[in-house]
Amino acid sequence: MTNVHVITGGTGGMGKAIAEALNKEDIYLLADVNEERLKQTQQELNDKGIAQVHYQTVDITDQENVRALVQKADSLGELKSIINTAGLSPTMADAKRIVDVNLKGTSIILNAFYEIAQKGTVAVCISSMSGHMVPKEGPYSEILKAPLAEDLHKKMEPFYQTNSGAAYSFSKLGVLLIVEDQAWKWGQKGARIVSVSPGTINTPMGRQEASQSEQMKMLLEKTPLQREGESTEIASAVAFLVSDAASYITGTDLRVDGGTVANLK
Repeated sequence: MTNVHVITGGTGGMGKAIAEALNKEDIYLLADVNEERLKQTQQELNDKGIAQVHYQTVDITDQENVRALVQKADSLGELKSIINTAGLSPTMADAKRIVDVNLKGTSIILNAFYEIAQKGTVAVCISSMSGHMVPKEGPYSEILKAPLAEDLHKKMEPFYQTNSGAAYSFSKLGVLLIVEDQAWKWGQKGARIVSVSPGTINTPMGRQEASQSEQMKMLLEKTPLQREGESTEIASAVAFLVSDAASYITGTDLRVDGGTVANLK
């Protein structure tokens, strides 16, 4: 059967670049909240030689939506990768919604797609360099590993309060912790799970943050490579992690941030 790649946030800059970086002969299932953008992205990828592009509107915080996405993916072929790029940045929503999408949504996606994962399947979660700016070990660490608990927000609000930037950092740290925590589980199927932490990236979302956030401007100034990254550079990292060349890499994060985090330590 043909390999199937599922890309959430598939109409975004990273999502499209990742599809272009993988095997054009494979099947792609794009998921996003806006059907018009999905149709447009499907046509764009068709025009670039990717013939088998399917799509489905999905809110990744809705478990029924995600189950339907899993069913569609399973009907198309063998799951080669689930690449979760869907997420919200600090200027896009309030703290609670950011945590719901970035952290709870990631957990819902992973739990659902684990059911159809098989030997050779790879789960790639997009985190952020911001996840590395919160101490990894803290009273919140175990809470972040179980984001579907009903009292998640009650337990986490003392740490991020109503600050969307802090909520973003904690949500992305949670992604890093979940990837480490689930490596054994996915490994029992011969599958892998990894994360990628982009820095300041030249995408519509990245440009929005850079234009509205003084912190993002400061981080860019601290970046050793002295420039923004491009979506194609994230896509290249993801393509490597999905490939057999990365067959012994699991339970870990790859920072693609131009050296920003390293320079802040």
